[in-house]
Amino acid sequence: MENSSRLKFFPVSFFAITMGLGGFSIAVQRAEKMFGLAAGAGALLAWLAGGVLLFFLATYGSKAFSYSDELKKDLRHPIKLSFFPAISISILLLSIAFFAHNEQLSFALLAVGAPLQLLFTLFIVSSWIRHPHFEIHHLNPSWFLPVVGNIVVPIAAVEHGFTEIAWFYFSIGLVFWLVLLTIIFNRIIFHNPLPEKLVPTFFILIAPPALVFIAYVKLTGGIDSFARVMYYFALFIVLLLIALSRQFYGIKFYLSWWAYSFPIAAVSIASMLMYSKTSALFFLGASYLFLSAITLIILALTILTLRSILRDEICVEE
Repeated sequence: MENSSRLKFFPVSFFAITMGLGGFSIAVQRAEKMFGLAAGAGALLAWLAGGVLLFFLATYGSKAFSYSDELKKDLRHPIKLSFFPAISISILLLSIAFFAHNEQLSFALLAVGAPLQLLFTLFIVSSWIRHPHFEIHHLNPSWFLPVVGNIVVPIAAVEHGFTEIAWFYFSIGLVFWLVLLTIIFNRIIFHNPLPEKLVPTFFILIAPPALVFIAYVKLTGGIDSFARVMYYFALFIVLLLIALSRQFYGIKFYLSWWAYSFPIAAVSIASMLMYSKTSALFFLGASYLFLSAITLIILALTILTLRSILRDEICVEE
């Protein structure tokens, strides 16, 4: 396939990869600190995620410049539109990942990622409200990204002392998550099943309660009843997806498979945080289990993605 054609159809969903890599780098860093592992792998993964993000930004920027009509189509598309905040979320995750190694870089990433996340939220929610062509069958768990991505901001902002700003973003993400959760379950239960390509996005359901738990503990400094509700609800969603595991068998590989990665990284980090606050062995076991799972998932997804790229199965017209 010609490079120009591949550039024209370069999907914005590629940024789900940098979300997964960013979340994985944070999980590995937390594991290094908690379990006394040799330091360095988490930081290396953060730099790798940053390099991949820069490459994707340059590539998608070239697409936007060379094929502005394709950019406009993406911005009007009821599903692709929701993946634009994966850019700002990836930047925010890198801010978290780099905090222990380079506070200045972490702050710079926060200063870029937080306003960009707010802009994406305002633009996309405004689009949902004013556009007449969005219908219930367009709704899927990827719609969480524009609003729930705001919950990532407090995790980085608290470290830099921006407590009130952190609460502002936390409030947006928490309230909109509850609203969208209700609508998405209505769509899943009472309407047609999700198309095969979007079935992996069910895993995104894990991320919001796990992120709410992490952000809330960062903001309050401890574990209380609300924090426990959020953590255990995330665990319930994991169990629910295990119960639904037959739905994930035999699905052709799509970039949407990367939806498996960041939510598992989030619940892995949440489990390690729970263990650090309670010292309960259950959470230690959960930490090991989820960390092992995300390691295998990232490895498998990387191999499958590279294979699909070599076979010219990605960056093609839908």
